[in-house]
Amino acid sequence: MFSVPEQFSAATKANFDAQLALFSSLSGKAFEGVEKLIELNLNAVKSSLEESAAHTKQLLAAKDPQEFFTLSSAQTQPNAEKFLAYSRHLGAIASEAQAEITHAAEAQILENNRKIQSLFDEVSKNAPAGTEQIVSFFKTAMNNANSGYEQLSKTTKQAVEAIEANMNNTVNQLTQATAKATPRAAAKK
Repeated sequence: MFSVPEQFSAATKANFDAQLALFSSLSGKAFEGVEKLIELNLNAVKSSLEESAAHTKQLLAAKDPQEFFTLSSAQTQPNAEKFLAYSRHLGAIASEAQAEITHAAEAQILENNRKIQSLFDEVSKNAPAGTEQIVSFFKTAMNNANSGYEQLSKTTKQAVEAIEANMNNTVNQLTQATAKATPRAAAKK
């Protein structure tokens, strides 16, 4: 049977190891998100440069101002659609990274809470007589901390869901506005 200081020492080491593992996991997830973002931006820049070069050649080959303006306005809809696709992809990357980071953090926190509760239960079994009030105080404090974490977690999830809903709503409104603007631009030709 371990003494209380040995139990706390082992728990402290385990907690440090768990925090290091959590940091490593979160860093890996964040790095994956950054990699996806860089890939998205590189592809967008490459595509944009290629399309700009082709469009510039078309504009320079225009025979009169009317053809020049027709070619220019013809790019409005495709450019808007590309921007919306980029925005959706960017939102998906951010949402996925956030979900993975949240899942990893929640799993680690739950495991840490389980370990702390187990340690506390073990220590309270061996607590000297007359310390029942102190043990009760610590149990109440732990339960309150866990309740606070659960409430924070729920609130955070609700906030993330609201942000995602607002982003989707904004993208949908932009899509609708672009769809309405395109026929008007075509009618002015």
